[in-house]
Amino acid sequence: MALPVRQQAKYWGIALAVFFAALWFLGDVILPFLVGGAVAYFLDPVADRLERLGLSRTAATATISVVALLVFVLLALLILPTLARQLAQLVNAAPTIFGQLQAFLTEHFPQLFDTQSVVHETLQSIGQTIKSQGGKLASGVLSSALSLINALLFLVVVPVVAFYLLLDWDKMVATVDSWIPRDHAEVVRSIARDIDRVLAGFVRGQVSVCVTLGTFYSAALMLVGLDFGLIVGAIAGLITFIPYVGALVGGALAVGLAFFQFWGEWGHIGAVAGVFAAGQFLEGNVLTPRFVGNSVGLHPVWLLFALSAFGTVFGFVGMLVAVPVAASMGVLARFAVAQYRDSRLYQGLSGGDEN
Repeated sequence: MALPVRQQAKYWGIALAVFFAALWFLGDVILPFLVGGAVAYFLDPVADRLERLGLSRTAATATISVVALLVFVLLALLILPTLARQLAQLVNAAPTIFGQLQAFLTEHFPQLFDTQSVVHETLQSIGQTIKSQGGKLASGVLSSALSLINALLFLVVVPVVAFYLLLDWDKMVATVDSWIPRDHAEVVRSIARDIDRVLAGFVRGQVSVCVTLGTFYSAALMLVGLDFGLIVGAIAGLITFIPYVGALVGGALAVGLAFFQFWGEWGHIGAVAGVFAAGQFLEGNVLTPRFVGNSVGLHPVWLLFALSAFGTVFGFVGMLVAVPVAASMGVLARFAVAQYRDSRLYQGLSGGDEN
C-alpha cells in the first residue's frame, strides 16, 4: 500500500530541504563537482554515440577526454591570451572612447553640455569614474573571477570528476532508478524523462548555439577589421541564451566601437551591423531550430527569475543549478496542472459522468 500523501510530502520536503541546505553550506566545496557533473551530462550523448559505433564505455570516455584536452590546450595557447589582451585594451581605451563621444556630442548637440544641465554633470561624473576606475574595474573583475573559481582546483578536480562521472553515467542512472519508490516508479521515470528532455534541449542545445554564434561573431568581426572583435563576439555569444539580448548588446557594442574606429567608412560600419544581422538570421532559422527545437518549455522570463533568485541566495553555485532546477520545476508544474485537469475538482460531477 502506498504511503499517505501527507507522509510522502513530508519525505520529499525533507529531501528538498537537505538539497538546499547543501547548496547553502557547501556551495564553494561542491562547485567543481557540479561543474564536472554538468560536463559529464553534456558529453554523455557523445559517449553513447561512440558506444553505438563499437567502442567500449572506457574507450569512448578516453577518446572524449583526449579530444577535450587538445581543445583546451588549443584554446589556452591561441584564444585565451588574445581574449585577455583585448579585454584589457578595451578597458584602457574606454576613457579615450568616452572623450571622443563627448567631443562629438559637444560639436553637434551643444545644448546638452550646458554647465548647469543634469546631462553635463552626469557625463562629467561618468568620465571621471571611467578614468579613475577603469584599470581597477578590469583587475577587480579578474580577481573576483579568480577568487570565485579557484583556477587550480578547477584544473585538477573538474576534469577528474567529469571523467569518472562520464565513465559511470549509465551505472549511476541505473542505481538512482533502483532507489525510486516502487509505487511511484513509472510516474517518477516519466517526469525524469521530461526533465531530461527539457535540459537536453535547452542546456545542450543552447550551449551549442552560444558557442557557434560566439565563434561566428568573433571570426566575422575580426575579418571585418574591428579592433576588439574577439572580445565583442565572445560577449555576444556568451549571453545569447537570453533571446535577443546577446545580439542587441553585442551589436550595440560592436557598432558603437565601429563608429569610433571607422568613422566615415560607412562600408565597414555597415559590415559590422551586417554581421549581427546575419547572426540573428542564422540563430533564428538554422541554429535554434536545429539544436534547441520548439518544445523546450523553458520561458526566458522564468529562466531570468531563476538565475536571479538562485544567484542572490546561493551565489555562483546557485546560478549553476538554476537552469536544471527551473526546468524541473517547470516540468513538475505542468505535471501538477495535468493532474488537476484530470481531477474531479476541475471536471466536476459533469466531467466524471462524461468519462
